[in-house]
Amino acid sequence: MRFTFDPRKSARLRANPRRGIGFEEAQELFSRPYWLDRRSDVPEQYVAIGWVESRLYSVIFEIREDAEGEVLHLVTLWRSTREEVRVYEENS
Repeated sequence: MRFTFDPRKSARLRANPRRGIGFEEAQELFSRPYWLDRRSDVPEQYVAIGWVESRLYSVIFEIREDAEGEVLHLVTLWRSTREEVRVYEENS
């Protein structure tokens, strides 16, 4: 699985104590079981909830195509809310 993201935004997310990680670390979420749902149709975006280290995070991403095929473009992330934790636990 390949990923793209804005490195400046990743640095801002990592520096924000309410977020705590950047997109580099968030890629771990996709290597373990996660819950997936469509977030919006235009643009077509998805939300994935899963584990990064010992915490549940929510990541918004888009599926894009380039010369090498499919790539996940990471848009934003946050520590999962109580409601998102409940959804993850009920569906995983």
